[in-house]
Amino acid sequence: MTFESLGLAPALLRALSEQGYATPTPIQAAAIPLVLTGHDLLAGAQTGTGKTAAFALPLLQKLGVDQVLHNSKQPRKPRALILTPTRELAAQVHDNLRAYGKHLRVYTAAVFGGVGMGGQIQTLRRSLDIIVATPGRLIDHMDRRNVDLSCIDTLVLDEADRMLDMGFAPALKKIMSALPKQQRQTLLFSATFVPEVKALAAQFMHDPREVQMAQPNAVAVGVHHRVHPVDADKKRDLLLHVLAADSRRQTLVFARTKHGSDKLCKYLDQHGFRVAAIHGNKSQGQRTRALADFKNGKTTVLVATDIAARGLDIAQLPAVVNYDLPMVAQDYVHRIGRTGRAGAEGLALSLVSREEEGLLRDIRRLLKQDLAIEPIAGFEPAWTLRMDGPAQAVRKHGRNNGNAGRNAAKPGKPSHARRPHAPRGKGNEHTAAKKQRRSWRDKVNSRKA
Repeated sequence: MTFESLGLAPALLRALSEQGYATPTPIQAAAIPLVLTGHDLLAGAQTGTGKTAAFALPLLQKLGVDQVLHNSKQPRKPRALILTPTRELAAQVHDNLRAYGKHLRVYTAAVFGGVGMGGQIQTLRRSLDIIVATPGRLIDHMDRRNVDLSCIDTLVLDEADRMLDMGFAPALKKIMSALPKQQRQTLLFSATFVPEVKALAAQFMHDPREVQMAQPNAVAVGVHHRVHPVDADKKRDLLLHVLAADSRRQTLVFARTKHGSDKLCKYLDQHGFRVAAIHGNKSQGQRTRALADFKNGKTTVLVATDIAARGLDIAQLPAVVNYDLPMVAQDYVHRIGRTGRAGAEGLALSLVSREEEGLLRDIRRLLKQDLAIEPIAGFEPAWTLRMDGPAQAVRKHGRNNGNAGRNAAKPGKPSHARRPHAPRGKGNEHTAAKKQRRSWRDKVNSRKA
């Protein structure tokens, strides 16, 4: 099958050829004809399968053909809205639309937080065909009446499950309630069809066609999983060892917290690595610059929190390292989805301390496959990694098999250990203060009486 056989316009075929794309991926081959014929679509596909093009190409085709037919010089109102969970994904989708539609007269704008609203306001006042936005910033513009959504006839929800995970359900409902309901085509793309996604689809979609290209929690075939057990206080040294084995290899390193990401970035920088960090406390300019430097090879290591686990398209990324295992097993799938994309080989390394045994067991159960356990010479832990025990080593509040409280105070231990309780003295002081206030009120009341 070719893109031409899908019925795409010559202008789109030319742009795809210039970018070296000749054959559609399975999700593109399945989704594009359905979108071109006007159906609502509920599409499930893992990251790295080309799902952005699956909605971008038919959307550009529809808008591009309409522009040629009408050839109007009147200012145009946006007709398509694409919602994404993160700023990075919004910027990436916007870039893809511009690349695919370079030979069409279709105008797009990206609207997301972390940058000033002034420039976005000016852009929204011009002729536009497509708006790519994050829900929060779009609502800001809606509340200030900066954006006209009265002509939207196509809505795309990209990474819908992620948006719901991030608490965007009320925002999505507010936005969709403000859109025209008649003759609207809605396209929902999601890595998983969790019940919340199904409920959202039932509420806002009309007789959607469903395309599911991968089983839930499936990972790319070309990804090799490797686990290095290590004592928590030797994790940083083991990471240095792993990175130094091929210092030119582009590697995405996941840490659990923003503070931990910054500390790890500083540590790697001190040891001569070209490294940057990306997380929610970084400004949009810092995040954009860090990602751009990583993509063009100016930095070889990018340290990130789970903000980078979904939606980022980093071409030919050879390796992902889980410095900290994610607290939710599903996030492991999203993290390692950054490597092994489009049929390429990829490596997923996890540095696992004793406190993370339970998390690793959860991940293995989710993947339904064994993970290669490979201790590294010189970094062998003082314990044996067990994959057959109950999944209780780490819980949401950091409890493990009775050791979390002790380990939390030791240098190098993960930051998810048990949260320290307030000193007992504070509680006694608080109780004494309440008794004193009660005694004072009793005296005042007795005088009034």
